[in-house]
Amino acid sequence: MPRVITVSRRRLVLGAVCAALVALPAVAGWSTGRSLRPAAAPPAPASPSQVTAMPTIEPAFSPSPAIEPSPTSAPVSAPISAPAAGPISAPASALGEATLPADMGAPVGWKLSDVPRFPPPPAPEPITLPPGDEAPYLSRIPVTRPVAFLTIDDGVLKNPEAPKLFAAAGIPVTLFLTTGFIQDDVPFFDRLRTYGAVIEAHTISHPDLAGKWEGFQRHQICDGADRLGQWYGRRPVLFRPPFGDKDRTTLRVAKECGLRAAFMWKETVDKGIVRYQEPVKRVQPGDIILMHFRPAFVQDFLAALRAIHRSGLTPALLEDYVPLGGPPSPIGHAPGVQDQN
Repeated sequence: MPRVITVSRRRLVLGAVCAALVALPAVAGWSTGRSLRPAAAPPAPASPSQVTAMPTIEPAFSPSPAIEPSPTSAPVSAPISAPAAGPISAPASALGEATLPADMGAPVGWKLSDVPRFPPPPAPEPITLPPGDEAPYLSRIPVTRPVAFLTIDDGVLKNPEAPKLFAAAGIPVTLFLTTGFIQDDVPFFDRLRTYGAVIEAHTISHPDLAGKWEGFQRHQICDGADRLGQWYGRRPVLFRPPFGDKDRTTLRVAKECGLRAAFMWKETVDKGIVRYQEPVKRVQPGDIILMHFRPAFVQDFLAALRAIHRSGLTPALLEDYVPLGGPPSPIGHAPGVQDQN
């Protein structure tokens, strides 16, 4: 027969009290092993980022709280860094409209507002020419600055608007002139020098030089440069072979005649249309642009300037980027070669 355990009412009450003492710390949020202490004053309301999702679970260490700006202070932001240094180009509106000297008269067939405005070109960075007995042949100048180079060839037509355009644009231009084409009006091109043009060599009669014998090439290149020096008081230091055609004799003779470099081009302008030689249909830094003294001179000149302006470039002077060294040696044509013009 099982034994019956009799529990008195006193023992039941005592057990209930002990159970309550064990359960109370857990309900109040106290962890085991902490001594009982009075509750501290209620803390200030915590920000949402400081609210702990499970207050009864504590990490082994307490990380430093993140420092947050006071609600009454200005928000903290990262410092604004200055943009990378680059060329400073004044907007066209700041440069103002082109003007002309009072003694030139009004433009004919164009307006002053047609002329793009450019800031002054940046300081030039002369290139290093390769050594050797031949003049280097360049179609683009290796530059790091936003510049392009406008060149005008031959000199067949002397458009009376050319001096006005040069004066209005106020840009440097290199003229590769053929002596046989300009001898009827030498002062016309001297006037262009007043407004930023520099005159360089382009032979006597504009022949295709490639494949011609050396005496012929020397006559065309050296004598042409000599004549320009006599007419304008400065002997050319740069050369462009007619049609851009040349051979090694051309480049060797050019250098022997004191011409530092010979030039091709990357863009041409004719009848107001710019034609590009590369898939990128814009003028690139260092590009050499070719146009001529032709019937559409006004349209071509303005088209060239617009193309340079659209590309974010400034016209610069070719001679500023080619190291000229000492004065070129005035070598004439080979003995026995007669002037054919």
